[in-house]
Amino acid sequence: QVQLVESGGGLVQAGGSLRLSCISSGRSFSDYAMGWFRQAPGKEREFVAAISWSGYRTLYADSVKGRFSTSRDNDKNTVYLQMSRLKPEDTAVYYCAARLGGGDLAITSSDYPYWGQGTQVTASS
Repeated sequence: QVQLVESGGGLVQAGGSLRLSCISSGRSFSDYAMGWFRQAPGKEREFVAAISWSGYRTLYADSVKGRFSTSRDNDKNTVYLQMSRLKPEDTAVYYCAARLGGGDLAITSSDYPYWGQGTQVTASS
C-alpha cells in the first residue's frame, strides 16, 4: 500500500511555470512507476506524464511534450512535475498516481491503483 500527497499547485499567468511535488509514504517508493494525470471541469481525466522507478524512462502526452518534465528522487520518496510555458488549457486538477512494476510506463488511469487527492493548477490568460 502507498499513500500519495500532491502539493505545489496554484494560480499562474499564462507563460509561467509551476513545479508540482508528490510525496509517497508506505511501501518502498522505488517499487513503483509513477504517473501524472489531470482533469479539467467537464472533461475526462487525461494522461500527462509517467516515469519509471529509476527515472531513466519517461513518457509524455503530446500536449505537454517540450513544456513539462517529470523527475523523481527515490531518497526523498518524491516525484516532481515541472511545468513551463503554461497555457490556459493546462488548467485542471493534477493527480499523481502509482503502480507496481516500476519499469512499466502506463498511460491509462485504470492501470494505476494508487492516487493522490489532487492539486489545482490554474493558468490565467
